[in-house]
Amino acid sequence: MLLLQQAASVACYGGLMVISSLPPTLSPQPLSWRKKTPKIKMKSGQCIMRRALIISELELKPPPYSLNSLEPHLSRETLELHWGSHHRAHVARLNSLIAGTDLDGMGLDDIVIATYNKGSPRAPFVHAAEVWNHDFFWQSIKPNGGGQPSGKLMELIERDFGSFSRMLKEFENAALTQFGSGWVWLAYKANKLDVGNAVNPCPSEKDNKLIVLKSPNAVNPFVWDYSPLLCIDVWEHAYYLDYENRRDEYVAVFLEKLVSWEVVSHRLDIAIKRAADRAREDEKDS
Repeated sequence: MLLLQQAASVACYGGLMVISSLPPTLSPQPLSWRKKTPKIKMKSGQCIMRRALIISELELKPPPYSLNSLEPHLSRETLELHWGSHHRAHVARLNSLIAGTDLDGMGLDDIVIATYNKGSPRAPFVHAAEVWNHDFFWQSIKPNGGGQPSGKLMELIERDFGSFSRMLKEFENAALTQFGSGWVWLAYKANKLDVGNAVNPCPSEKDNKLIVLKSPNAVNPFVWDYSPLLCIDVWEHAYYLDYENRRDEYVAVFLEKLVSWEVVSHRLDIAIKRAADRAREDEKDS
């Protein structure tokens, strides 16, 4: 699970309470979560901390690069619309839907799983999943991206698809045949367990292998207990200003010029470790 940890130290100096917060440490996966700190009531010569409710709220995380740094492949105008308006609206709407509910205070991962509700999504799901998906998408690309992966990632691509070029063709075909809005993913499938959700895609595929799959609207492989490694947003708002209805050109540029294979490789390392840890736990329980 994704964790956001924050430490704080409290000290009194002549009746003045000072709180110093250490910067949060984020896991490699996307998470946009912050807790409001308790209010402080101070009186002369003493320190009094008034107990207050801790309210959890999502915040909009910026992409890990400037909004014009993906040009000419994705324009500043596209990112201002996509991140600055569309992504922002999902964060705001999710905050309003979870405030005061059983979801308030939960991590983003847990909100996505809980609101997916075994394939019968609750109202906040589309917004929670879209926040998760967009955070993941922004981290999947970078200025001067593209090229080819190396190491373990390339080894598994060649094992599971036959070649890097065949994987790209399968990914591109999935992106072009996703009807309407949705996402396309490269994921690590490593679940032999019944995760209690709707029927998983690719049920006949072997475990512990790479797969390409597409999902409608806000759905992502995370809800099927797969480990997403790479995604492309094929909603029209992701590319229409730059490519109009030429989704094929957008997908080709994404794969050739934007993908951060270093990030994908890092995510694979995490996924493999996660699968190995679970296997050891299963052996202990059996």
